[in-house]
Amino acid sequence: MRTTLDIDDHILEEIVKKTNARSKKKAVENALAEYLIIKKREELANLVGNYQDFDLSLAELEDMRNDS
Repeated sequence: MRTTLDIDDHILEEIVKKTNARSKKKAVENALAEYLIIKKREELANLVGNYQDFDLSLAELEDMRNDS
């Protein structure tokens, strides 16, 4: 999808450096993908405290993740 954006030059320059991307397009795609990952983690973290009778500790959850 082609989109035209007016992005602050300093922000874009920093994104390119931080992502080690070879192009501005790739840098922006990487930054957006990372943002989505962070938001999804936040959503999942908010769900954990909402379940009654959720008797698994953080260590047990990590063990389950590592066993996969």
